[in-house]
Amino acid sequence: MNDWPDEPEGPRRMSHVQRPQVPQQPPRSQQGYGQGYNPNYTQAQNQGYDSGYSSGQVYGGRPQDQGGGRVTVPPQYAPQGPGRPAPDWRKRIKVGSIVLVVAVLGWGIGTYAWAGSKMRNEVDLSKVIERPAEGDCTTYLIVGSDSREGMSAEEKKKLHTGSAEGKRTDSMMILAACSSGNTMVSLPRDSWVTIPNFVGSESGKAYPARGGSKLNAAYAMDGPELLVRTVEYNTNLHIDHYAEIGFAGFANIVDALGGVDLNIEKGFKDKKSGADFQAGEQTLNGEQALAFVRTRYAFAQSDFQRTKNQQKFLAALANQAATPGTILNPFTLYPTLGAGLDTLIVDKDMSLYDLGKMFFAMKGINSGDGKSMNMPLAGSAPQNSFKWDMPKVKQLVEQIKNDEPVTVTSDR
Repeated sequence: MNDWPDEPEGPRRMSHVQRPQVPQQPPRSQQGYGQGYNPNYTQAQNQGYDSGYSSGQVYGGRPQDQGGGRVTVPPQYAPQGPGRPAPDWRKRIKVGSIVLVVAVLGWGIGTYAWAGSKMRNEVDLSKVIERPAEGDCTTYLIVGSDSREGMSAEEKKKLHTGSAEGKRTDSMMILAACSSGNTMVSLPRDSWVTIPNFVGSESGKAYPARGGSKLNAAYAMDGPELLVRTVEYNTNLHIDHYAEIGFAGFANIVDALGGVDLNIEKGFKDKKSGADFQAGEQTLNGEQALAFVRTRYAFAQSDFQRTKNQQKFLAALANQAATPGTILNPFTLYPTLGAGLDTLIVDKDMSLYDLGKMFFAMKGINSGDGKSMNMPLAGSAPQNSFKWDMPKVKQLVEQIKNDEPVTVTSDR
């Protein structure tokens, strides 16, 4: 007996069952949106056959049971993941404001540091001896010198400055910045004053009083420190700050501002200064401005009319410089500061803040907040000079020191 199982019969031929063909997935460029749904392709995968029925849907979904039948539910138009919150505009505005403030502060600090590094703090007022007590106002001694420092021969010719060596005071004025009103007082350079004893700014040597002399002689003898000493001695007014600018710097500032608007009441000409003006409103460039403030031979009042013109122009200059259009516009601010600070000589304690106060005080005079005048005079003195009216000078100084409205007048 054979324990081995019988050999199986030959293989039976099974009838062929044709499986439904699965269509190939079309390229992605033909799939349309999302998953690129093809009804035949999806049904063939999920159900193994193609019923030939098309639901008319373009996008596929998950089959779900509804009433025993299988239906295809299209996906919803909902974003994947959690919903995107609405923008918080208050927060955005707050953040934007902070960024803007930081940027403006950074620009301001950078400008302040840059401009501060260019200031020429060369005058040491600590060397001035026997000084009067400080008053309630901030006082500036503003000096225009005839310095030709840094000027080429062509510039000297163009600006009609001549070629004299060294430098002398071309104009002097006291500016008192007070809460009661600002006052600008011009000091004629031919004023007859006493040059007191002093200590040399360079040598440190003590010098005795010289006695009567013209005011501009003090500057020629020992520069700004002796000029401050002489003004303080003859007025008993404490000078807080000193500012001096030469010909080139003055003209450059005007040009950097794009000119200064001025109303000239009466036209005049002067060959020495190069002045040639018609009456009326006009914009003066640097060359014209320098001619305007230097002219004296074209006027019957000579130096007195010149000091009035200087006051008028400086006030107009400050009025145009101390504006948002200049301060907030870097394309105007930087050239203006660069043009002026290189040639502006100030005392060691003068800061940009003090310089700004000086300009705004002059601007206030231009807008009517204060007054401008010449030093009160009381007749002639030796060497074709002028004697100060000392009772009026004393009253003027007391009003400034006590921050009172100035009522003193001058007939020049």
